Amino acid sequence: MEWEEFEMERWQSEWENQVRYNLSESGVHPIQLKALISEDMLPDLLNQRLGYIQTNGSEELRSRIALMYPGAGIDNILVTTGSSEANLIVILAMLNRGDEVALMLPNYMQIWGVARGLGVEVKPFWLQEGDKWQLDLQGLKELVTPRTKMIIICSPNNPTGAVLAGDELDEICRIADKVGAWVLADEVYRGAEVEGEISPGLWGRYKRTLITCGFSKAYGLPGLRIGWIVGPADVIAKCWSYHDYTSICASTISDTLASIALSLPQRKKILERARGIVRGNLPVLKDLIAGHADSLSLTEPRAGAIAFVKYRLKINSTELAQRLLKEKSVLIVPGDHFGMDGYMRIGYGPEKEYLTAGLSLIHQLINEIKGKVTSKVHYEANGNI
Repeated sequence: MEWEEFEMERWQSEWENQVRYNLSESGVHPIQLKALISEDMLPDLLNQRLGYIQTNGSEELRSRIALMYPGAGIDNILVTTGSSEANLIVILAMLNRGDEVALMLPNYMQIWGVARGLGVEVKPFWLQEGDKWQLDLQGLKELVTPRTKMIIICSPNNPTGAVLAGDELDEICRIADKVGAWVLADEVYRGAEVEGEISPGLWGRYKRTLITCGFSKAYGLPGLRIGWIVGPADVIAKCWSYHDYTSICASTISDTLASIALSLPQRKKILERARGIVRGNLPVLKDLIAGHADSLSLTEPRAGAIAFVKYRLKINSTELAQRLLKEKSVLIVPGDHFGMDGYMRIGYGPEKEYLTAGLSLIHQLINEIKGKVTSKVHYEANGNI
């Protein structure tokens, strides 16, 4: 068994701590520990023993996760070390060599690589760019066959920020039900909507549903390394047996802090913070695009702190990303990593001053590529480019 290189993760892992401006991240900037816990909590935390925790997650944490999925109980939840492990475990537990899956693209390419490494036939169906990134439901219907074991979606979507509507989710479930397939939804960006309330989720729409999620994106808590799987109790039990072969359990301290984060007042506060960040920062990114209307365009993201910016420059996306890295010390993700040259994924979740400074350097390089000499980075009085 040989897995292909996970280009985006290797790119980020190699450079994210080496650049001055990291705009490759897809979550909002992380919360400080002091904003999560109060002083009166410290004695209990300091006295906590650092042993193994319940390997499928503490009952308290699983109970709090279950509250987000009406009708779910603790047996419907498996806590994992981040949502990446959740995705890995689901694929290992549910798919075998020779199985066929339909995978939404563009997408975070972890499942693509893991499934193909296991000998699974991965058949892509694509979001179509227009006035929004639209799901091609007819294309999905034509793609699915009696051999299809699973339909895999990511909503809100990475890298486009697109959100599937409730009726689209229902139609995906109907398509799956006709062939007895599972539907797996990566919902790690739910809660970071640019407008309106939380976006529609998959839970409760279909009996063969699996959901992966975690704290790294909308919650601004990637350092906790806490994710989870939601599904039927018997499948969760099967996934737990695979978890025994991976990380065994999450960190005891992370489990405790995750439970605190999911207390009702904290969860509401954390997600309101995420929405405030994306609503406040998206106009800063749009200023960059408006300043280069001849060469940049954006189908606006509806959720998440990521934008899939289309460009019209005579340069490959990987080359563009490499020039930003080497010449400007700015890290973005090239569209090549999603199989779509001519795009770049820009994370707009950092603190606003940091974001503005990083975007200014992108502005500078674009001018240089277009043959314009920029003597210095220019800021408007309001701080935007």
